Amino acid sequence: MITPTALREKAETQAARLPPLLARAEHLAGAVLLGDHGRRRAGMGDDFWQYRPAQMGDSLRMIDHRRSAMGDVQFVREREWQIAQSVMLWVDQGASMRFASTPDLPTKAERARVLSLAVSILLVRGGERVGLTGTRLPPRRGNAQILRLAEMFSEDAEEDYSPPEHRAMIPHARAVFISDFMGDIEGVRTALTKAADRGVRGVLCHVLDPAEEAFPFRGRTIFQSVGGTIEHETLKASELKDRYLDRLAARKAELQQLCAIAGWQYGLHHTGSSAQSGLLWLWHALDGGRAGA
Repeated sequence: MITPTALREKAETQAARLPPLLARAEHLAGAVLLGDHGRRRAGMGDDFWQYRPAQMGDSLRMIDHRRSAMGDVQFVREREWQIAQSVMLWVDQGASMRFASTPDLPTKAERARVLSLAVSILLVRGGERVGLTGTRLPPRRGNAQILRLAEMFSEDAEEDYSPPEHRAMIPHARAVFISDFMGDIEGVRTALTKAADRGVRGVLCHVLDPAEEAFPFRGRTIFQSVGGTIEHETLKASELKDRYLDRLAARKAELQQLCAIAGWQYGLHHTGSSAQSGLLWLWHALDGGRAGA
């Protein structure tokens, strides 16, 4: 059982991470132009979108009498769809995400947290509701929600690999999953299947360290998981390279296939690339998913 002193120390450690994380995310979000946030679908917005012939079930108040007076057909004036949607995020907090191959690179967790918080800032500024998958933090608007997200993104899980949280998905909402996806693929399969069943469209961002792509290891090497639960020693690491790269390619292909079936978008991001490039892809992928939802 954790003592009050240990709990306080842990809380202070987590809180100390928030200002730098928020600062990086704010700076990153500021580099992306929001542009027009209107969605070209009919709904309850204020901007005119189109006229359409009246249909059975339309109320008399919906009829545009000026346009209808120009002919024998009654027309309804539809407005642009501007109802803010909910976006749910899952950011892998497993120990494997705390890996960085060199001190010059951010860990996968650092990059995933900055990307997720930056895209949350953009979404909130655009009037969206943002929260976490599961029940801990339902989607809401406002700067207070950004602070809550930053706090929860700063938490670390003890296990090496964390499966996606798929509970309490809001029907027809959108979702963002960010992870190295090194764990059991069945957790991802279950989450995307449930998302598809609820009409949830989303984006899967696959974050990897450059060394995980290149496998630059030679000679005697000890491979150990960040959490310390898995260890493998070899005298000829280079002989494992082809098998490792084949398995990594198979994992990417399987993730892409799962996304295609669920109607999600798949993207690969390396921690050696700029955070801005990752955010731009993530932002445009979400924007495209919104248009097709």
